[in-house]
Amino acid sequence: MRRAGRLMRTRILASVDDVSAGDWNRLAGDNCPFLRHEFLAALEHERCVGPGTGWTPRIAVVDDGEGRVVGAAACYEKTHSRGEFVFDFAWARAYGQAGLAYYPKLVVGVPFSPVSGDRLLCDPTAAGSEVRAALIEGLKALARETHCSSVHVLFPTAAEHEALAGADFMKRSDCQFHWRNRGYRSFDDFLETFTAEKRKKAKRERRRIEEAGIRFRTLPGADLDRRSWSELYPLYADTFARHGHAPYLTHGFFLELARTLPDRLMLKVATFQGEAVGLAIFLVGNDTLYGRYWGTSGNYHSLHFETCYHQGIDYCIERGLARFEPGTQGEHKVARGFEPVTVYSNHWIADRRFAAAIGQYLEREGAEVERYAEMVREHVPFKRGAAD
Repeated sequence: MRRAGRLMRTRILASVDDVSAGDWNRLAGDNCPFLRHEFLAALEHERCVGPGTGWTPRIAVVDDGEGRVVGAAACYEKTHSRGEFVFDFAWARAYGQAGLAYYPKLVVGVPFSPVSGDRLLCDPTAAGSEVRAALIEGLKALARETHCSSVHVLFPTAAEHEALAGADFMKRSDCQFHWRNRGYRSFDDFLETFTAEKRKKAKRERRRIEEAGIRFRTLPGADLDRRSWSELYPLYADTFARHGHAPYLTHGFFLELARTLPDRLMLKVATFQGEAVGLAIFLVGNDTLYGRYWGTSGNYHSLHFETCYHQGIDYCIERGLARFEPGTQGEHKVARGFEPVTVYSNHWIADRRFAAAIGQYLEREGAEVERYAEMVREHVPFKRGAAD
């Protein structure tokens, strides 16, 4: 690839630390904390990814010929499909039944984080289409060199989704539920947009928590020291233990994140008689709140909804944040004011026979996703016209 007469070169690095934080963050921008060098580096430093995890960093970087980094992608060689939130287990089974190996594969995205954002990072002063093309061809070449079955770009932007489709990556879509701030002055102001029946249910849900004597603290990352995490991390870990597996993110990861991205980390902690009984861990972007991780020490009626959703909406209204993304799936979010939003992924399959079969499947699946989103929109709690 050439830009202004200079050769563009794609390199594959073994760690995000092989790119300076300044260069990476210049490409990633400052809005989405999941794309920051600090977040990705903490995953590596605290062994959430790397040896023994099934997530081997293969960081793609494009230089402009003079050593200046103008493009990058957080890529991982995977030996399983866990922690991605774009499900291809059936594809892996089909490969196995045909006597072929689906793993390893390459995944471009943020581990354990179903958050949409730029995946093919480009210097704003560079020729973006050329940089993206260099990254895409570099990822395909890496797949061939390492005998990976496929390349999967998870949760790209809509523009990247279309650009990847033009480079032989199949399109896939899914539905998440996001909250949108329409200039609400308070939570009660937000509830005024609900129908009377739905408003009554939401108020009753919040009232149960208050009458149970549960109170909430908001803890910014700067206030979270080692002692705080020693108290709170077991609540997060218990959620995974109940499902029989270890948490994706380690105690050390959160300690490092609180140190390196304190202004992007926020916790809502539920207390009962002075003791922490539940928490939700959030990351804060320039205009978006991201709700990711939840845990509790007991079975408290409506605590999950209050901690993960209502408290987050309160925070967005107080801070003037435009959106709240609470994570994947969960139709129960709709009754609480979250609306269906389409999210994307793109897939390049090396074996043309499997690519054709998967492409046919994705066409049928895409139509089903559209029908599902339309059906869900009929059940939002808003008065007619209030969510326009």
